Amino acid sequence: MESITLQQVLPAVFAGGAPPRESGIWSGGVTFRKGQYYLLEAASGTGKTSLCHFLYGIRDDYTGRILFDDTDCRTLSAAAWSALRRESLSMLFQDLRLFGELTVAENIDLKNDLAHFKTPEQIGRLLDAAGIAQKRDTPVGKLSFGQQQRVAFIRCLCQPFDFILLDEPVSHLDAANGELLSRLLLEEAQAQGAGIVVTSVGSRLRLPYHKTYTL
Repeated sequence: MESITLQQVLPAVFAGGAPPRESGIWSGGVTFRKGQYYLLEAASGTGKTSLCHFLYGIRDDYTGRILFDDTDCRTLSAAAWSALRRESLSMLFQDLRLFGELTVAENIDLKNDLAHFKTPEQIGRLLDAAGIAQKRDTPVGKLSFGQQQRVAFIRCLCQPFDFILLDEPVSHLDAANGELLSRLLLEEAQAQGAGIVVTSVGSRLRLPYHKTYTL
């Protein structure tokens, strides 16, 4: 996938009224291109999580069109969406969506086993770089939210992707850990030639963004 284009997209909850504030996304025309990095700055309640869910195909309560290259994503079958999420789209959810009863390693393997994208050694190096290697066999539910955020971050790197979506990825991390994850993300995106879309209500990943939008 080379591009994601939004054409007059507006969440259904805003239908019949003006988009929140002066939006650079809603009800306009925006294209995200592979290999470029985008920051979406948003106030609470302006739809940043909704947008990520629209792009990832788990919600469709919007007007307008979202195109993956030239294909309207509303026309995709369940099997096509599954293939996209396995091979072209990765996402870090704001609520992380980890399994608390499973260990750190088991949560990561749930993703990595779909494509066998990372070797055990590569995963070990990511855990070590993120400062949680010693938690590998710990149930995720016993970790702090900041540690869980790092687990979810590593998990979303364990697949091939053309675009990676990150919804408030550093909301519970200190500056040092935020800097660390920025570097890991940039290395992975550059290796895959991928595009990055990050949402933020304050703290943000420090990346060389090509474009910043106000949501």
